[in-house]
Amino acid sequence: MDFSPLTDALSSKSYGKIADICDELMLKGAAEMEGVPFEEEWPFAIHLLAHIYVNDINSARYLWKSIPAAVKERQPEVVAAWRIGQRLWTRDYAAVHEAIRAFDWSQQIQPLVVAFS
Repeated sequence: MDFSPLTDALSSKSYGKIADICDELMLKGAAEMEGVPFEEEWPFAIHLLAHIYVNDINSARYLWKSIPAAVKERQPEVVAAWRIGQRLWTRDYAAVHEAIRAFDWSQQIQPLVVAFS
């Protein structure tokens, strides 16, 4: 799968566009890869954080529910991203900052988290 539009948006710090890009890529990938699981390579943490960045907590929540349990177990950054979403869902804003500080974010995601916070 070609993630270059996502990579370009991250590089140019166009964080407001990332959720839409991820949604489009996911739909395209699902159509092209009928029956082929793409969950292992999908950037779920970025996708979740992008929805959170644009204050679309409902979409982030729906995405979280659709992420396979195996991915959640193997990718702690995905779980950490959703912790932020959970805190926003319950409007516990002080805990949002705690959730951000509680995880050592990857270099790819760090700028997005910093921009959000």
